[in-house]
Amino acid sequence: MTELILGFITFFTSVIAAVVGIGGGMMLIAILPSFLPVNALIPVHGLTQVSSNLSRAFFGYKDIQYEVIPKFLIGSVLGIAIFAGILTFISLEYVPLFIGIYILLSLWSEKFNEKIKRYENYYLAGFFQTGLSMVVGATGPLTMTLLFKDYKDKDKVVSTGAALMSITHLLKVVVFIYFGFLFFDYIWIISAMIFGAVLGSFVGTKARNLVDGKKFAIILKIMLTILAINLILKIIF
Repeated sequence: MTELILGFITFFTSVIAAVVGIGGGMMLIAILPSFLPVNALIPVHGLTQVSSNLSRAFFGYKDIQYEVIPKFLIGSVLGIAIFAGILTFISLEYVPLFIGIYILLSLWSEKFNEKIKRYENYYLAGFFQTGLSMVVGATGPLTMTLLFKDYKDKDKVVSTGAALMSITHLLKVVVFIYFGFLFFDYIWIISAMIFGAVLGSFVGTKARNLVDGKKFAIILKIMLTILAINLILKIIF
């Protein structure tokens, strides 16, 4: 029964992610504690998100902006290597707060964008998004915010974002395997969630074509804003 429920939930969140480009993974990680033990949350979520993002990238492969991938990959490998090594020595409690503030300023402040533009790049995005994804579930908005500013076409933003998030989650899964997490213990739950994720990506990609480009930009901006505020409020309260 748990497998069916999680498969349906993953389908629903994957549809949202495929339409808007973000939000589905965060919804899923918020729901999973009701079904899985704490030690399995991030590994199972990560493997499911690999399938969700890879399938979303596959269905929109023509729109992926491949020139950003090598930069992001280099930053990601460095990020996962460094953060995996120092996680036990530092406190990352307030990282979500800074991510939330960065996203809000990036979306709504022209002065901030003028000053930050010289430092924003896909190397740094990969480094922080993938490195911090080991402990912070909400790193996706980092890259989506950057893509949203670089590309105005909704399909380019969503498909490229999916490709980059695939790298993040794949590297994270490799690290958990290295640390000895036994994914096979959750094989049926993972199988159901992967099926739901791929089916959701397919349905969501088709549904995205029904959304007007200008409306999509507004929806994505609102979604990113809500996610950023949620990150900030969680830390404050």
